[in-house]
Amino acid sequence: CRHLGSSRPIPQVYLDKKIFKVLKMINASTLAWHISIPMSANDIIKEIRGNQVTFQDCFVANILFLLGFTWFTIPEVPGFLPISSPLGSQLMIAWDTCAPASIVLVADMETFQTNDSFRTWTRIRVPPNILTDEERSNVSDVNLSRDGIFFLINGILYLKSVTRFAKLGSKENLPEGEIIGIKTRKWCWHSYLAKAANKRSSMAIWTKNEFYLGYAHLKFVKIIDTKRLGEILHIIPTATLTIHNIEYTAHPLELGLLLNICITCNVMKKIHLVIYNEDSEQWVHKDFSLNVTIDTVITPYFLYSAIPELIVWDKHRIYYFYDDFTTTGVLQTPTEFGNLSKLSHDSIIHSTFIDYYGNILVKMENNILFHSKINIRDAVKLPLWTNTLTKSALFWNLFNEINFVHVLGNGTLYVQEYPTSLEVQSITFKTKEKCPFVTFHTNIYHVFYILDKGENLSGWAQIVYPENNGLYIIVEPYGPKLLKEKYSINYEIASGFCTKTLLMTFFQTANYQAVGDYFKKQYQNTGLMLMQVRPSEYSKACPIPPKVFQIAVGCDPTKFIVVKGFSYKGCHRHDFFYIIEKSFLRNRPSTDLRVKYSWRKYGCPLKLDFKDKFHPLLQLYNKNGFIKDVDANFIVWEIHGRDDYSYNLTMQKSGCLNEAQTWDKMIRLNKNRSLEDVWGPENYKHCFSYGIGKPGDLSQPYEIINKSNRNHLVWPLPQAGMYVFKVKILDPNYSFCDLRALFAIQISGVIPSPNGYLVFSVLFILMLLFCSILTFSYFHYMMIFILEKEKQKEN
Repeated sequence: CRHLGSSRPIPQVYLDKKIFKVLKMINASTLAWHISIPMSANDIIKEIRGNQVTFQDCFVANILFLLGFTWFTIPEVPGFLPISSPLGSQLMIAWDTCAPASIVLVADMETFQTNDSFRTWTRIRVPPNILTDEERSNVSDVNLSRDGIFFLINGILYLKSVTRFAKLGSKENLPEGEIIGIKTRKWCWHSYLAKAANKRSSMAIWTKNEFYLGYAHLKFVKIIDTKRLGEILHIIPTATLTIHNIEYTAHPLELGLLLNICITCNVMKKIHLVIYNEDSEQWVHKDFSLNVTIDTVITPYFLYSAIPELIVWDKHRIYYFYDDFTTTGVLQTPTEFGNLSKLSHDSIIHSTFIDYYGNILVKMENNILFHSKINIRDAVKLPLWTNTLTKSALFWNLFNEINFVHVLGNGTLYVQEYPTSLEVQSITFKTKEKCPFVTFHTNIYHVFYILDKGENLSGWAQIVYPENNGLYIIVEPYGPKLLKEKYSINYEIASGFCTKTLLMTFFQTANYQAVGDYFKKQYQNTGLMLMQVRPSEYSKACPIPPKVFQIAVGCDPTKFIVVKGFSYKGCHRHDFFYIIEKSFLRNRPSTDLRVKYSWRKYGCPLKLDFKDKFHPLLQLYNKNGFIKDVDANFIVWEIHGRDDYSYNLTMQKSGCLNEAQTWDKMIRLNKNRSLEDVWGPENYKHCFSYGIGKPGDLSQPYEIINKSNRNHLVWPLPQAGMYVFKVKILDPNYSFCDLRALFAIQISGVIPSPNGYLVFSVLFILMLLFCSILTFSYFHYMMIFILEKEKQKEN
């Protein structure tokens, strides 16, 4: 117990591996701790870890639990009618990929919704007079999204939300009466990089000959039909091509389409697989084919892996396609050659469930379960824990454990836990199956990494295994070849065990300096890669989950720059107007410019004397805070058009060998562009080579600034004024992001430059006042003089 007390629990999110601090121990005698964990939409799976110790002869295992934001709950309305699947059909279940505690369950009597893994639930019912009794009891598929619950009835899609129940059809760009399937994602990816402007889909919808994608806010787009798809895939014109099934892959931007291809279409058909990438809009015909009878229905499920790997099933067997479709076959059993029906009293496959640890559970309609694992070629039958006559479905509970949910005859639900991990350990213990390695570790903790120009990702993976097993570590990349890879292996043997450590570095070597088409080269060298690091051998006894992660090459949208010393605090927060004299403006207009200073946009201005020079220092930030000072070249310009400032360094003092680029020169070369776009990393050329540029007047001001060149902004005219500058990174090899920032400088210490009309007006008023005073004084003294004379006469 004393040993356990020293084992402080470590809470962390499961996917991103962020670790949170244990605030304090509440009670030392009962070993209770107080832990503060923020709510997160990006990773609702949390894990509490501790040292591997025992307590009262029992092993204390790590605990996974779900903690996320509450989803909508559709209220039950009196008078509404139940919506259900056909009488006698099996249960249908759907949950949100990134919120698995939010579930919809369709039975042949009611539809149920829960947001806490069926600890509580409500019934989903629909208004009368919209559907007939036959239609209400004919739900063939169901899906759950942020927009609501989607029901597929007689080939038509219906939406049930908090506020309405509606039929979706031609008005939403969807077919009516022809839809044969709807699917949502199986794996949660909150972070990803998409090069295209369109957003990622949330649902796939298909008919026999058309493929649609659904997006948030009920936006639906037809992607392709089988006629066009056949032309892309070069299918012979005499063949009949139809869509068989669709499933999202583990890639955050890809889907897999199973296609029926046949010539006579009487007895047999061949099923092919194509992968569609939503970002690139490319179709890839994979090395996958399956010959089945014409009436066979095949259901796919893509594994949690980098390269496309999947299992498919019919009524009786599970087919696997591993290692980029090079390892294929039927999932074998100790007897009956993989026919699961013969091992489960002739029941057929109801559903398949795969978790992030690589466990594959196959549920038969009579509730018998079979277990396998990714990259394993056989399955074992698990002990029966529930009644074979009760209809049930599998789901994740709040502690990431597999549960059965049963619908009872009285319309209530009954939840039963199934100790999957214990049963698997029991089976592997009986069969004496062992994991081929002792342990497998990696320091790649996050599931999403984004690399900018000049950045690299380094990591290691280590495997420990008994001597002479000959294991090794496999790194599987998937996607465009954007990165160079560098590996080194350290190898040790001690006490009969081998330790292999693989050091990995991923980096990019592209040079964007003075290229012909800067934006095209950037586009070609950005994108998303999936990586997987795994041992060369697996068994069902291995507890190690697959290590799959993304490497995005491109702009981190959370990255931004600021000018050091500027903030939105420490000054009077108000907007005001000021005048810029026309002679100070770049295009020399005919009138002065009246400008509104927006505090919200520009922040607090830095107050300087006109004799003070200013050297901007840029700092780089992202969502996690300060990263580093920016050491790249950058340019500044006054956003309202002022050009009455200069630089203290000349081109010659900066070391230029040829005439450098300047604002005036770049404006002349790019007359049709705005001031912000005439000069940037896409057309920047340095002046430090005889081969770039031409000799010229090197006494001109050098208008490029960086952290170390000591180039300052100077104010040659001794007038007070307000300047609002924008800064842009100029170095083409610094970042994929268009990094810009605003800062304001207020020059003070001298009288502002006078306005001619104002001076004339002031002088006129002063002269008028002076003359008025003189006139008043004259008459005043004349009155005094007259009064004095009258007094003297009286005396």
